[in-house]
Amino acid sequence: MKIYKLFLSGFAFPLIAISQPHLPNSYYWQKMPNGLEVVVIENAKVPLATIEIAVKNGAYTEGPEYSGLSHLFEHMFFKANKDYPNQEKLLKRTQELGMIWNGTTGVERVNYFFTFNKDSLNAGLKFMNAAIRFPIYRTEDMQKERPVVDGEFQRAESDPGFQIWFESQKKLWGDLMTRKNPIGDHNVINTATPEKMMIIKNKYYHPNNSILVICGDVKHDEAFALANKIFGDWPNSGFDPHEKYPIPEFAPLTSTEYFVKESSIAQTPYMMYWWHGPDYRHDSAGTVAADVFSTILRMNSSKWQQALVDKGLATYADVSYQTLSYVGPINIFVIPNPNKLKECHTEILKQVKMWDQNDYFTNGQLADAKQIIRRNDIRQNEKPSSLASQLTYQWCSTSLDYYTAYLDNCMKVTKKDIQKYIEKYITGKSFVAGMIINSAMNKAANTAQFFKP
Repeated sequence: MKIYKLFLSGFAFPLIAISQPHLPNSYYWQKMPNGLEVVVIENAKVPLATIEIAVKNGAYTEGPEYSGLSHLFEHMFFKANKDYPNQEKLLKRTQELGMIWNGTTGVERVNYFFTFNKDSLNAGLKFMNAAIRFPIYRTEDMQKERPVVDGEFQRAESDPGFQIWFESQKKLWGDLMTRKNPIGDHNVINTATPEKMMIIKNKYYHPNNSILVICGDVKHDEAFALANKIFGDWPNSGFDPHEKYPIPEFAPLTSTEYFVKESSIAQTPYMMYWWHGPDYRHDSAGTVAADVFSTILRMNSSKWQQALVDKGLATYADVSYQTLSYVGPINIFVIPNPNKLKECHTEILKQVKMWDQNDYFTNGQLADAKQIIRRNDIRQNEKPSSLASQLTYQWCSTSLDYYTAYLDNCMKVTKKDIQKYIEKYITGKSFVAGMIINSAMNKAANTAQFFKP
């Protein structure tokens, strides 16, 4: 155990670092006595600073009665607080600081981030502190913001890609679908109250369930000192939110299910296929193998692309995996040739059955995929203001050590690792398959005759 001491205003605050994570060069970590983890990333490419707070909250904490309220809570973050009692004053302060700001809500993370001139670091941290710790949930503000959040939902529903995604999630997660759906439920959003906002805050918005990242043209000693001075009296909750309010485990799929959704806005049909994939808690190695395999399939030289896109069965054919702490989904998303729907579907299933074969991809393709991942990593690190969000995503769903070792672990993936992943989660396993199509195309293609188990 290492003990760090900062002397501020005549007082000594011990910062106890337990299980110091491995971090890249120019990354520094401390854990404050109240449980708040702080990471400082020194990057002086531009004279700016970015601060971000992320909370282990999001869809996975929401039962049906709270579906979408983590997202609404994120919106209310920018409304009013103790220091800025109305949104007009809050927005005026962001303009004074020249601040670019936003927040996002995902399955396992809610994050808030600001970028401004490096000289405004102290003021920016104070601004963040007031918003995260001392929000004011006024009924009139909520009445204005509920239709804004619900409007995002309605705009998403005008996209056929979202419609088929939404229907797929219902079948993929069953009764726990709300815990994978950050956008929420119309009725829950439109009837939300300040009291429900406080319930979310009191459950999850604590320093011991949060991480603060300070990134940019900053010095880590000074940044840690400011963080401790401003956030040091944020009280620890006294409990682990995810022990007190445990996330239920997602039941595995027991059968394969197909569906066809007719929609007048689906001028081009879409197909989706879903499996329950690995998660960080139980199979972190599988999450890395999944990413490498998806990268191989996206290569123009892959058998997957050649069989579907090169032969004219589809204009787009992607395979992806999302790393999560609780069951990451594996997804095939295809835009098929409307005149060859049956042939496209048949070829997709044929290719999936071949995935675990030893010769489905070559050692050269595996090496090329690793270099694509390496180049993508270099590009992601070129923009300092994006570094905080990359780190907080992994902190919420995996760990800082996973984040640091990710690239090296991708380079170590073997054919055998990928085959193990495919055999464990895809080959012979139940899945959900969906198609969205307009009525005329559906009738002409007679999809019911072939798009079925």
